[in-house]
Amino acid sequence: MKEAVLEIKHMHKTFGPTIALKDVDITLRHGEICGLIGENGSGKSTIMSIASGRQSADSGEMIYMGEGWNPATMLQAQNAGISMILQEANTIPGVTVAQNIFAGREKEFSKFGIVNMKSMCVAAEHLLKKFGVEHIKAGDLIDHYTFEDRKLIEIVRCVTDETQILVVDETTTALSLDGREILYKLIHKMAEEENKTVVFVSHDMDEILEHCSVLTVLRDGEIVGELSREEMDAPDAVKRIRYLMVGREIGEKYYREDYDVSHRDEVALELKNLTFGNIKNFSLTLHKGEVIGFGGLSGCGMHEIGRAAYGLEKLDAGEVICGGHKVKTPVQAIKQGIGYISKNRDLEALVLDASIEENIVLPSLPSLQKGIAILPKDEHELANREIDALRIKCHSGKQLVNTLSGGNKQKVSFAKWYAKGSDVIIMDCPTRGVDIGVKQSMYMLIEQMKKEGKAILMISEELSELVGMADKILIMKNFEVTKEFMRSPDLKQTDIIEYMI
Repeated sequence: MKEAVLEIKHMHKTFGPTIALKDVDITLRHGEICGLIGENGSGKSTIMSIASGRQSADSGEMIYMGEGWNPATMLQAQNAGISMILQEANTIPGVTVAQNIFAGREKEFSKFGIVNMKSMCVAAEHLLKKFGVEHIKAGDLIDHYTFEDRKLIEIVRCVTDETQILVVDETTTALSLDGREILYKLIHKMAEEENKTVVFVSHDMDEILEHCSVLTVLRDGEIVGELSREEMDAPDAVKRIRYLMVGREIGEKYYREDYDVSHRDEVALELKNLTFGNIKNFSLTLHKGEVIGFGGLSGCGMHEIGRAAYGLEKLDAGEVICGGHKVKTPVQAIKQGIGYISKNRDLEALVLDASIEENIVLPSLPSLQKGIAILPKDEHELANREIDALRIKCHSGKQLVNTLSGGNKQKVSFAKWYAKGSDVIIMDCPTRGVDIGVKQSMYMLIEQMKKEGKAILMISEELSELVGMADKILIMKNFEVTKEFMRSPDLKQTDIIEYMI
């Protein structure tokens, strides 16, 4: 057995009345890629956020490199060799890439209190080249880069020569295909060549089974299973892991089982000759009761189309029409019955310092108003209905959204538009960071919405999701649609990939 690098004993953590961790014991060893998997709110991210100094435990003991461990900050932990790439965006806006990479380490480039920015940029360029992300320039403002590129910058910042334990928390959901390959190569190099430790937190079963050497499964704050590489290779591994995660059998039905691509005649959303940025003369017609999927690699333009349809992009030409009215702003979009689930939920989809209830009812406030008043009772009923329907893990609707796990945040962003009864919903990576049980529930809800006549624009980086749920799939490359596919039992992911690359 390999030597232990970090031992966690009897760890306990609560958030108000919610028990996040119950008497957890886990040992991380040199040279391992340890997978952590569980439902949203199972405690997997909480364990490693405590070990990396992001928050403290209520009780328990940690032993790191043979000595007691209780870091006060993430910077202290990183300097000691434990780095965590967070699920949420964790870059500093308004400053350069180099300043982000060396945040907290400015003294390395300072003399008499003055930071030598040129020297910092040279060092940052060296690191970017080392990690294979040379398209990112150290002197550029970080705001110029996409969400995916900013995640790569976080990786460059977190991993140093001193890193002994790297925690990857749902990071791949925010990366492009190329970015994922960069991360996969990095974690295997660290574990297999440098004898370091990687903790891989993910909901993606295929990813876990392919890259991890051991696996720990959590449910409701407790460790319910630990699998070796041999057990992960067993034919029934996926079924066993799912059962451990959820505590019940996941039914056979996952994606849609029908191949009915019919829809109502009424047009719900029309994009006419949209021209902005790199998008030229793009047109689309979405009908009531229709699910149109967008697929492609990061940077292909599909995310921008979704933003434009919601009024978030300034158009040079063309128009967005919903319900016979032009849509130029998100306020107009909401008024016309359009909902938007953003890929970047923390910045664009949720008010993190507000409660779950406040987030859910926000788009519905005009319809809840009676005279000049909105009754708290009506707000509670609306929010609680969605909390129950989507199984949002919380102690009450008054809990702040910033205390939720990533997957439960995603459920809130989904719930607020369903609560409003939006006729058109634009979903940009709607199941990002969501566990398999909740994905199944969301897919069932999407199927129900189609039957109700809702119009859905689903933008996804998961081809299996598009093949499983969409009536029609549009594949984009270099800001143009390269191919259309209709729903069919014969359609395979391999049929699609060549039009993306």
